Amino acid sequence: MPITKGIEQLLAEANAAIKTIPAPEAIARLDDAGIVFVDLRDPRELAREGKIPNAFHCPRGMLEFWLDPESPYHKPIFAEEKTFLFYCASGWRSALATKTALDMGLANVAHIGGGFTAWKEAGGAIEAVNPRPS
Repeated sequence: MPITKGIEQLLAEANAAIKTIPAPEAIARLDDAGIVFVDLRDPRELAREGKIPNAFHCPRGMLEFWLDPESPYHKPIFAEEKTFLFYCASGWRSALATKTALDMGLANVAHIGGGFTAWKEAGGAIEAVNPRPS
């Protein structure tokens, strides 16, 4: 049975429902203590490219489990009274993740339009990430 909704439709629906912050605006908010930057990329991407300074790493596949306070995998950072600014490499995964977080009831969430790529192109600071030993 073929899929009935493709990625373009999913992204269009997500982008219509979520708040997108342009990279230059996100850069200007880097030192805002009320914002938690959340990197949704794979650990290999972080090791290869670095991350936004002080960003919290939440692999996309764990998001729902880490958000839910009833989950055994819940991360307390997501219960804080903060604004969460999600990002991935290009803004696709973060758009879908932001929509999921909104659907789960996390109200103060947005994502960086264009993701880490746009962040770098706009001159945003990058912090090196040491890969975990194998």
